[in-house]
Amino acid sequence: MNRVGNVVRMQLVNRQTFIWVPLLVLGGTLAVTLMIWAMLPPAAVKYGGGAQAPMWYFFAVGIMGTTQTFPFSQAMSVTRREFFLGSLLTASLTSAILTVIFVIGGFIEQATNGWGVNGYFFYLDWIWSSGAVVAAALILFMTMTFFVTGFAIATIYKRFGPAILTIILVGLGLLLVGVMWLIGRLNAWGQVFGWIVTQGPEGLAIGLVITLVVLSGIAYGLLRRAIP
Repeated sequence: MNRVGNVVRMQLVNRQTFIWVPLLVLGGTLAVTLMIWAMLPPAAVKYGGGAQAPMWYFFAVGIMGTTQTFPFSQAMSVTRREFFLGSLLTASLTSAILTVIFVIGGFIEQATNGWGVNGYFFYLDWIWSSGAVVAAALILFMTMTFFVTGFAIATIYKRFGPAILTIILVGLGLLLVGVMWLIGRLNAWGQVFGWIVTQGPEGLAIGLVITLVVLSGIAYGLLRRAIP
C-alpha cells in the first residue's frame, strides 16, 4: 500500500490535472449558467446540464494520467499493478471531492429556491429522488466511469497503437449507430426510455458499477502488456 500511495503522490505532482482544472471547469460552468438564468423570468423552473462538464473532463484525465505518467512510473520501477491501483485511488479521491461539492450544492439549491432564480444546477429531481446518499453514489460512479473509460482507451493506444485504437473506436461507433437504427426501426424509443426511468437512480448506479468493473478489468489486462 505504501507503493500504491507513492503512485497517488506521483499522479498529484501536477495537481492541476486531477484537482484544480475540474474545479475550475465546474465553477466556470456554474457561473455562466447562473448569469444566463438571471436573464430569464424568475418564476420559470430552470435546469442546467453543465454540472456534467467536469465528469466529461475526467475522461481526458484518464487518458492523460496514463499516457503522461505511465512511462515515468516504469522508469521508477513501479509495477503495473501498483500503477493501476494508485491511479484508480487518485481518481476516486478527486471524484469524491467533486461528489461532496455536488451534494453541498444540491442542499444549497434546495435551501435558496435555486439560487434565488428558481434554477437547479446540482439538484436534479430524478437523481435526488432516492435521497442524497444515492445521488452522491451516482455522481461518484459516473465520474469514475468516465475516468476508467479514458484510462482503457489510453491503454489500448499504448498496447496496440493509434491504428488499432481508431479501428476499435470506429467499430464501437458503428455498433452504437446500428443499435440506435434498430431501436428506431422497431419504434421502441418510448419503451427504452421508459425502462431507464423505471430503473431509478439506484438501477443506474448499479449499472455504472458493473460497467466500471468490466472496464477496469479490460484496462488492467491491457496495461500488463502495454508499452511505456
